[in-house]
Amino acid sequence: MSEAHFAGSGPVRAAHAFDEARLGDWMAANVSDFTRPLRVEQFKGGQSNPTYRLMTPSRSYVLRRKPPGALLKGAHAIEREATVMRGVAPSGFPVPHIYGLCEDAEVTGTPFYVMELVEGRIFWDPELPNTPREDRAAVFDAMNATIARLHMIDPAAAGLGEFGRSGHYFERQIARWTRQYSEDESAGRDPNLDRLIDWLPAHIPAGDETTIVHGDFRLDNMIFSPNTTDILAVLDWELSTLGHPLADFAYHLMMYRMPRLSIPGLLGADLHALGIPSEAEYVAAYCARTGRAGIPDLDFYLAFNFFRFAAICHGIKGRLARGTAASDHASRLVADLPVIADLGWAQASGALSQRESTYA
Repeated sequence: MSEAHFAGSGPVRAAHAFDEARLGDWMAANVSDFTRPLRVEQFKGGQSNPTYRLMTPSRSYVLRRKPPGALLKGAHAIEREATVMRGVAPSGFPVPHIYGLCEDAEVTGTPFYVMELVEGRIFWDPELPNTPREDRAAVFDAMNATIARLHMIDPAAAGLGEFGRSGHYFERQIARWTRQYSEDESAGRDPNLDRLIDWLPAHIPAGDETTIVHGDFRLDNMIFSPNTTDILAVLDWELSTLGHPLADFAYHLMMYRMPRLSIPGLLGADLHALGIPSEAEYVAAYCARTGRAGIPDLDFYLAFNFFRFAAICHGIKGRLARGTAASDHASRLVADLPVIADLGWAQASGALSQRESTYA
């Protein structure tokens, strides 16, 4: 993992501190070639799971752990992150090496895993302002090829045949995020989320597919080579499972429908001037790589993902209210919640084109 992924590291925040000597003892027993002394810093980002840089005389590592405090059922699944990265790595899919997983909460206070720190570039803005125009299409093509490659991995061959349930992905996901939204009373309610909760179950497309899905596949969750447009590592697998590949792809595609919020999108950008492929071109490239003639129900998949993303922001809002949010930037993402939920309902109701001028 790259330090740039979290915009730098610094002192461990008081709410996320732990016994570093005890971690050092665990590392000595479980990580080959580990050498002391161990110095720990915390990355500035990481909305869900506190993430740390572990520095030793020989190398640096990354530690991700569940946050302390009361947690919603099924959230912060760092064990699943380690499991899926270990599963897809033998196929050559770009992920950091996992050195060890510790499910014993006595070591740092919550379960954690330690992985390789991959050095490279992180692009935070899909307009790629610091990238030459002639390289931007290649960056997008690398993303497209990587998500298509993920969806072509056989879960059983990767040892992930039991990683999630097959079939009825949308029904289960809508129910899951509806439940988490409804149970988190500290975060309040949003009228557009309420509308989507009613609309989505009645409009699930016919047919079903099951592949490995990342769940949070977006530009800033990838490390690119320092000198090329190759992707060295895909990060942040907390939401991964077995699911519908078009749900995963449409989440990634939301960048084309998102305004410039705390996670910036491309809505209103002059894509031709930027040298970035259009949404239609991007969809066509994914379809060509995965053997599809097209995506007829794209509007539903996008509406579902705006709902899901808004529900995730709602969860961050609840953690912020309870004092367990893992990032100093959580409040900015929470401020985007009404816009994201509104875009979701606009997508569902077919009114997105009428609202572009509001958010562009």
